[in-house]
Formats: sequence, structure tokens, C-alpha cells
Amino acid sequence: MKNKARVGVVGYGVIGQRLADGVVRQEDMELVGIVDIAPTLSIRALFDSGAPYPLYVFQDQNRPAFEAEKIPVAGNLDDLLSQVDIILDATPGGIGAKNKEIYKAKKIKAIFQGGEKNEVADVFFHGYANYEKGLGKDYLKLTSCNTTGFVRAVDCLDKAVGVERVVITIIRRVADPGDSHRGLVDVALVEKVPNHQAKDLMLIMPHVEATGLLVHVPTTHGHIISILATPKKKITVDEALRQFESHPRIKVVEIAKGFNSNAALFRYARDKGNKRADMYEIAVFKETVVLSGDNLFFTINVPQEAVVTPETIDGIRAALSLQTDGREAVALTNKYLGMK
Repeated sequence: MKNKARVGVVGYGVIGQRLADGVVRQEDMELVGIVDIAPTLSIRALFDSGAPYPLYVFQDQNRPAFEAEKIPVAGNLDDLLSQVDIILDATPGGIGAKNKEIYKAKKIKAIFQGGEKNEVADVFFHGYANYEKGLGKDYLKLTSCNTTGFVRAVDCLDKAVGVERVVITIIRRVADPGDSHRGLVDVALVEKVPNHQAKDLMLIMPHVEATGLLVHVPTTHGHIISILATPKKKITVDEALRQFESHPRIKVVEIAKGFNSNAALFRYARDKGNKRADMYEIAVFKETVVLSGDNLFFTINVPQEAVVTPETIDGIRAALSLQTDGREAVALTNKYLGMK
């Protein structure tokens, strides 16, 4: 395909490696290269796999560490920026804001992840909920993994019947696999209400009133989030399930069939053969979808490591105006990622 969007990924960690894989799967995009500062486990795994992406160092002073590991380096960040249309910055929180000054000087668009403060971007972005606001913008910021997941679900209902208000309870994994420095054991750590994710939902969907509670628990795979939604029109459980089932980024699962936990969904993805046991879809537990008066209650699982990949790809489409219609854009992203 001619005139593919040229994309670079800065930071090849938990999120960055998944963004790189997601870009490669888009038939109208080209991954020009990835950037990192050291030969981490993720970098070593990439090159030991025999399927490397072109690697660039952040600065030339980072080269010796890679050369000592016999990992080839294509150049530095400046070299990569001269070849791309947009950067996906997946560096740790706070680093992206510093990197933005480099991108601005080179007049390169960039998309930042949820760990950055909102001020880093022109638009706080979600592919389904506010795609049009990102059109042509230079700097977008994604919502966090759990916010990305429940905005999908709330937006799905909102488009069907309208949503006035949501109350959200997040049971949050305390760390990604391997993040031993977090170290919470035998504890459920409670944050004050409202949590920032509920506030973030209102930034994406300002017509919805939201509040929420967040509890950190000592697990590493997935967030469990319960949502109490007040619809503008009455909706039955069956109607809600039909809306969820028709959404390409939502998978309705049944506890009775073994989908009874975050761990069960991780195992399912692994046994299915998904790379890194990743899932792009959030899961709605069917047996938890019930009515409380006119309010709809349901519970979802959010696979935190991969869930933001589709929305980040949507962000590329919006920022570069590859598609001006949000429905067309998300449909292409879904198609190339193999989502229903």
C-alpha cells in the first residue's frame, strides 16, 4: 500500500512492545523503528526471537550497552524522528512530557499514554467516545488502561440508550508481572473517593456524571471493575447484553463456563495462543449484568497490558486524519487487529 503512515515507538516496555506489534498489524501503517535506552528483557527477547524491529537508541551514549550484547542499533532518536509521521511515546510517566519538547522541535506529532498528566496533550483521547476531537491534533493522550476499558462499556450503552450517571468500583491489580518493587502482599489498599478514573471518564464523556472507588489488590493480571449505570431510557438485561455482544472490543463471557476470574481470562488467552496471552477486548461477565431498579449493574475484566493498543492505533488515525469518520477508523483498527 502506498503512503503508509510511518510510526515510531519510544519506550519498548510493557505497553511499547504491544503498541509496536499493533502497528505492524495495520496494513496502512509502517513501524519504522523502536527506541530504548538499555538492553532490557523486552529488548533481549525481541532480538533473541529472530524477528527484530529496527532499534534506535535515545542518545548515542546508550550505544555501548547494546553493542556489548551484540544487538544492532540503527541510529538514535533524531535519526528515527527524521523518518516518521508520528511517535507513540510509551515511556514511564513524566518522561513523555520531557520528550514532547524534542518532538515539538522536530515538528513531529505524538501520542502519550495514561501515565502522563493531561496537560501533555491537546486532547484526552478515546477512539470510540471522542474520535472526532482528535482529528488533526498534534498531541493526544490516551486514557489509562482501566479507564479505557470502562469507557468502552459506558460508551456502548450511551450510544444505545444514553447514560446519565455511573458509579464505578475498581479492584485494581497492584503491578504488572515482574514489577517486584511494588511489593503489596496480603493487603487491599483503598484510595479516596472519587478516583481519578471516574474524573477522567467525565473528561471524555462530559455529559455523564461519574464517581468511583479504587482498591489495589496483590494480583498482576487484569482489573475487575463493577459499574452501576443510570440510563436515560429503560433497558433490559437482554438488550444490554446484545449491545455488549455487538461491540468488537467487548467479549461477553460466562462464569458458568469457567470465566470466573481475571486469571481464567489470562489462561484462556494463553491457551488460545495469543502472543504474551494478550487480550485487546474487555470482558463482561454475563451473570453480573442485572437491573437494580432502573439502574444497570455489571462487572468487567480489563487486561491492563494490551487493552490500550486499539485506542492508540485509533489515535494515529485521528492525529494524521487518515479517516475523518470515527466509525470507519475504529472498524479498520479492529479489522487489522483481528477483532470481531
